[in-house]
Amino acid sequence: MRDFYDILNVSKSASADEIKKSYRKLAMKYHPDKNPDDTEAEKVFKEAAEAYAVLSDETKRSRYDQFGHAGVGMGDSGHAGFGGGVHMSMDDIFSQFGDIFGGSPFESFFGGSRQGGQGRKRGGSDIRIKLKLTYEEIAKGIDKKIKIKKRIPAPGATFNTCSSCNGAGQVSRISNTILGQMRTASECPYCSGSGKVIGNRPAGAGPDGLITKEETIKVNIPAGVESGNYLTLSNQGNQNIAGNAGDLIVVFDEINHEYFVRDGEHVYLQLNIPYTTAALGGTIKVPTILSHVDLKIPAGIQSGQILRLKNKGFPRLRGSSSGDQMVRVQISTPKSISRSEKNALNQLEKEQQTIKIPFSKIDI
Repeated sequence: MRDFYDILNVSKSASADEIKKSYRKLAMKYHPDKNPDDTEAEKVFKEAAEAYAVLSDETKRSRYDQFGHAGVGMGDSGHAGFGGGVHMSMDDIFSQFGDIFGGSPFESFFGGSRQGGQGRKRGGSDIRIKLKLTYEEIAKGIDKKIKIKKRIPAPGATFNTCSSCNGAGQVSRISNTILGQMRTASECPYCSGSGKVIGNRPAGAGPDGLITKEETIKVNIPAGVESGNYLTLSNQGNQNIAGNAGDLIVVFDEINHEYFVRDGEHVYLQLNIPYTTAALGGTIKVPTILSHVDLKIPAGIQSGQILRLKNKGFPRLRGSSSGDQMVRVQISTPKSISRSEKNALNQLEKEQQTIKIPFSKIDI
């Protein structure tokens, strides 16, 4: 197994704050919701969580420093050594996020927020869906109705208390180690932590006594969200046989706009203007995310110059202000001109001043 200090990219003399900071950075980078269907990222995410679970605990860290993985219940193969293994489920990992991020990971991890509930609990599996939003919907905020399919106990199904764990959902094991007897607890393999097993299974139900149900759920989306932000609706996920539900995690995804490019709360637009407007100046009506405004073009503007429209960007998710709209001006030179236009330009060329030094250094 890899060394826990190497996993977290810290030295063996690292302070508790350094260990926490490094784990936070890795957890943010390899979080499953930022890397959907990426088994390698999930593996790194779990490794980092297991390493942090040991190195953030003074007693476990001391045993690890003395005896390596065996001192915390993990042999070279990653299985039981001296007992007290630190292998963690995803629920275990999420349950420790309060220590790292000061609350729910969905509130302070990626700028998401929770609706209802006080944190994660053992229950059915979470449901993750991706919800596409237009720039207009993001700018205003919107209520969306989404259809999901979830697993629930079948009507008429009966469930008995698990005889393996006596309904506790966990089984304990006592191991003799050089440090004395150590008790470890793990999820019951027979009931998957629910404390119950199937009794009567109605027709149409799966082997676990569950059926699939389609449900429509209303999601309130605040203005200003970004791709990768997500909203967690507690207890709206799949249920287990005990009726305990996981969460519904709605991940937001922006639909590319025809004209605009987003950068945080700011939005960028390129405006192509004729060379006459660039020379003389003028006013042009330009689109914003939700409307149109008149943009004043100063005489003598240069190609590539950016004009700013205050507060015409996206609302800030955690504030009362908005970003700006940046308009990048591009001067359009015609490929062909009429005879009268050519005569006018020839006359203008005779009258305008010659550039004394037409060369300058390129900024690369």
